[in-house]
Amino acid sequence: MTALLEIKQYLKIFYSRYDIYLIPAMKFVLGLFVFLVLNGQIGFMEKVSGPAVSLLLALLCSFLPVNLMAVFGALLVCAHAYALSLETFAVSAGVLFIMYAVYFRVSPGHGYVLVLTPVAFFLRIPYVMPLVLGLVGGPICAVPLACGTICYYLMYYLKNNEKMLSSSEAEQMSAKLMYLVENVLNNKSMLLTILVFAVTVMIVYAIRRMSVDYSWSMAVCAGAVANVVLHLIGGLVMNVSVSVGAVVLGTLGSLLLALVVEFFVLSVDYSRTEYTQFEDDEYYYYVKAVPKMSIAVSNKKVKKINSRHRTGRKKH
Repeated sequence: MTALLEIKQYLKIFYSRYDIYLIPAMKFVLGLFVFLVLNGQIGFMEKVSGPAVSLLLALLCSFLPVNLMAVFGALLVCAHAYALSLETFAVSAGVLFIMYAVYFRVSPGHGYVLVLTPVAFFLRIPYVMPLVLGLVGGPICAVPLACGTICYYLMYYLKNNEKMLSSSEAEQMSAKLMYLVENVLNNKSMLLTILVFAVTVMIVYAIRRMSVDYSWSMAVCAGAVANVVLHLIGGLVMNVSVSVGAVVLGTLGSLLLALVVEFFVLSVDYSRTEYTQFEDDEYYYYVKAVPKMSIAVSNKKVKKINSRHRTGRKKH
């Protein structure tokens, strides 16, 4: 535990000293990863799917607000959809426009959630998002989480229906719009995921705000259990095929990552909890104070002393 606390303290010191360089660098790495994955998954338009475009957009995102990273990603999705067909572009652009209008109206300050959610899906750990957001965010994070989920399912649908969507036969063009709207907007698997994530965020948030010992750890564990149970029950109610093994294994991996986040964000010492009370003219106040774990990082300075050796002897 002491070694982990030392690592945490060193990271805090390092970040506080070089945050002016680290923030653009992290945004560049995140943007590059997002654009490369996006182009790799649905790279239908060759002109924008090359690494040069991803590198250029990532460089721009390193100096711009993170919301523009999400906007650039949406433009890439629309470009690849246009390469399939005009109908695909119309439906994709319409869905993304409505989604972004809701996002920028309700919670524009959570751009990282919108960007990281599709990444978590591609990494097969999507359940870490509601667990972590319940700890460090709040119920408002359910909106960008839902928007990121819609983005992922839209890209997943485009990737797995490339041949049908790119078909230009006259008898299929009239039915293509209805097929797209039905499968993109009325996707039961996507709706189930959005509902489960929203409820999980609220459960984790409600428990971690309780003034009991180890509330954050209990919140993460309760959220993990709720995620599995709600997926199974929702799958039965909504008649959606749910892979039990994938949900359980993904939730376990997400639980471990959420506990790591909890350690670096919270890490308090409940053995030194203090209770105090005071009053003013109108209220009595009862306060529970739990100190954070901290450790003094040694600042070693090595001083090098050069001694001069005389080659000759002193004569008397």
